[in-house]
Amino acid sequence: MISSNPTIDVRIGEELDPKRLDDVLKRVITGLKGSPHIKQFPSGASNLTYLIGYDNRELVLRRPPLGAKAASAHSMIREYRVISALQKEYPAVPKTIFYTDDESMLGSEFYLMEKIEGVLVKDKIPADWDFTNSDRNRFSKIVFDKLIELHTVDYKAAGLGEFGKPQGYAERQIKGWNKRFANAQTPDVPGFEDVREWLAANIPDQASSTSPSALIHGDYRIDNVMLDPKDPFNVVAVLDWEMAALGDPLMDLSNALAYWVHSDDPPSLQGILKQPSDAPGMMRREDVIAYYGEKTGFDVSKWDFYEVYGYWRLVGILQQLYFRYVNKQTQDQRFADYGQATTQLGNYCRTLIAKSTL
Repeated sequence: MISSNPTIDVRIGEELDPKRLDDVLKRVITGLKGSPHIKQFPSGASNLTYLIGYDNRELVLRRPPLGAKAASAHSMIREYRVISALQKEYPAVPKTIFYTDDESMLGSEFYLMEKIEGVLVKDKIPADWDFTNSDRNRFSKIVFDKLIELHTVDYKAAGLGEFGKPQGYAERQIKGWNKRFANAQTPDVPGFEDVREWLAANIPDQASSTSPSALIHGDYRIDNVMLDPKDPFNVVAVLDWEMAALGDPLMDLSNALAYWVHSDDPPSLQGILKQPSDAPGMMRREDVIAYYGEKTGFDVSKWDFYEVYGYWRLVGILQQLYFRYVNKQTQDQRFADYGQATTQLGNYCRTLIAKSTL
């Protein structure tokens, strides 16, 4: 079986106490046999994800990262609630098992879900798939079709009508990411006050927008889309729902496209390439936007704002992770060069603003 979702030994500083874990899990789940074998999923840069193996069952455990974090970020109950509610309306989610905010159990809130067998495409499309350019184009459409399906799901029918406050979502996002960036400032990274001010001044008028409120994922990327090992054009699960909300679906699309780097993009974008969006045949960003607009009927004519927002949000994410590394809240070496990436991407936002007609 093709497997592109490997585990690693648990990273230093992110260990779980095996005895404490065993005691807790056997209290909340009946029938577990043997002792837990603990591994860690290496992908993701925020919430921590572990594979817990017993003699008769495998479980996935999610918990927040160590160190300081934004009050509204890394919410386990948000993840747990949304994927539990979506089981029928949008079944491409893992089956949830248990959630608790009782930090006395494992030292933090956490939740458990079933392990799903599937493939996560990381930096390369598996060679075993033997894709042609046409296959890669179809594959990229399948990925965005799943986002389109999410944005058009009846979230009220799923019981998520009170999941958030869609009115004012765009304004809250801009204020929130501007504030998070400022709070995570380090001396070696510019303040980008001009970018923050431009975004605040160009927030779309939601009352006149033709984009309805939608359930949005918040961190939609290829490596959060799990595929059927026997059919790579079938999505079996979408993972990592920590930023899910009700809001402007175009902001969700812009979040996804911030990671969608092409082979002819400038170095400032090449530095954040972590998925095979640059492979021959994959859809271009402009084609994705047109395809999305055609499929949803949403107005994509004001894309300048959304494009800058998508990259600026990524600037905020990278800077928060870099801040944690600089302040020794994590030893994860992946974050060591994020200050440079933040600066380059912030400057790219300035380039886009200079070209904007807004």
